[in-house]
Amino acid sequence: MKSTAAGRLLFATLLVLGGTLLGAQRRQVAVVAEKPPMGWNSWDAYGLTITEQQFRDNALVMATKLKSSGWEYAVIDEGWFLKNPLDRPTPDKLVYELDDAGRYTPVPSRFPSAVNAAGKNVGFAVLGTYVHSLGLKFGIHIVRGIPRESVKLNLLVAGSKYRAEDVADTTDACPWDPTNWGVKNTPAGQAWYDSLLAQYVAWGVDYLKVDCISDHPYKSAEIRMLHRAIVKSGRPIVLSLSPGPASAGMVSELQKYAQLWRISDDVWDYWRTTRAFPRSVHDQFDLLATWVPFAHAGSWPDADMLPFGYLGPMPGEGTARETRLTREEQQTMLTLWSIARSPLVLGANLTKMDEWTEQLLTNRGILEMGQNGHDQRQVARQGDTVTWVSHGKPGVAYLAFFNLGDLPAREQQRFDFFGLAPGEYQGTELWSHGAIGASTMMDVRLAPHGCKVLELQLAKGN
Repeated sequence: MKSTAAGRLLFATLLVLGGTLLGAQRRQVAVVAEKPPMGWNSWDAYGLTITEQQFRDNALVMATKLKSSGWEYAVIDEGWFLKNPLDRPTPDKLVYELDDAGRYTPVPSRFPSAVNAAGKNVGFAVLGTYVHSLGLKFGIHIVRGIPRESVKLNLLVAGSKYRAEDVADTTDACPWDPTNWGVKNTPAGQAWYDSLLAQYVAWGVDYLKVDCISDHPYKSAEIRMLHRAIVKSGRPIVLSLSPGPASAGMVSELQKYAQLWRISDDVWDYWRTTRAFPRSVHDQFDLLATWVPFAHAGSWPDADMLPFGYLGPMPGEGTARETRLTREEQQTMLTLWSIARSPLVLGANLTKMDEWTEQLLTNRGILEMGQNGHDQRQVARQGDTVTWVSHGKPGVAYLAFFNLGDLPAREQQRFDFFGLAPGEYQGTELWSHGAIGASTMMDVRLAPHGCKVLELQLAKGN
């Protein structure tokens, strides 16, 4: 009896220890960005000029009107450390806000909460707390590297024995950004990125968009250093790399070290354009079809932001305006991004969001398809008509039909033509919310640049 009791006790102890170890292992391998992130970024509406009050106002709208639909990241884009952002075309005139360790900090005249009662610049700590109090997550944009101004002053890197001159690679400059030098792939370079992540953790940063790193040029060493710094920080920060087009040859490395990477250069509110820059919505169809096999938990090819609604007062491209995209084109863009499971990052000025745009952004079925779809792929292209398929919760399939042409189109076909199991299907069209009666055939009419999305289940009796 004693040996049996002892054996039972040993077995129970092993079960507890095993469960504890398994739980620890699961915690260690928790996926950052398990689903495609959804949020808002200041660039499309405010460019380099966003202020604290403007950011707070947009975050509040997102919390009250969009959060319940899954929108959760509020991101301050480029320029928060520039005292005179409108002088960006003449870089020699730019004036920066730096801390004693050579790191950028927010400009107090634009972000008053950065300065505490003692007159010390505490960065975005207060603003990050505000975002979290709304039930949202906080993000910022940086350009890879170290400030040129810090190198001029040769400031000591926080928490290290190195100085800025030890860190900087002054032969490496971002082709389009005048603020930073590249960082050497050395212990000094790693110490620099470690110091940045310590700063960002203190600010409560959940999402870090890093520019001039995933293409023109691709900076493998700095991606790795950033990843190591994030891991060392202990905070589950989403790492988003820009701009594209990222190389498919680098995908295994991108998946290992980042959660998002841009697959194209900037996309703006054009249906089609002949210019090399920016990209248009039309351009992204073939591109997303190529990249979609790499979209899975913690690994999201990024087709860029959604330039919907009002883009102003100081958009990052052009002048203040309502989006150039028609309502049909906006539905098409959101549908393509969702079925391909690209991250959804809004560019609109949310304080001017109208009822139609709010309904667009809170369409339950479309967002469900993006967040929880799987096995998504383009299955047909006939002329200007493109068809994608995806699968949702058990028994649910999605068919999305797009008309890329300038004339109305009609698509008639059996459901099994698109890879669905033979039988009759019924369901709902997700934009009109119209019911689809049981049938083996689909028949959809598409407006120019428009789309239809069918959420389907096999009819009873199949």
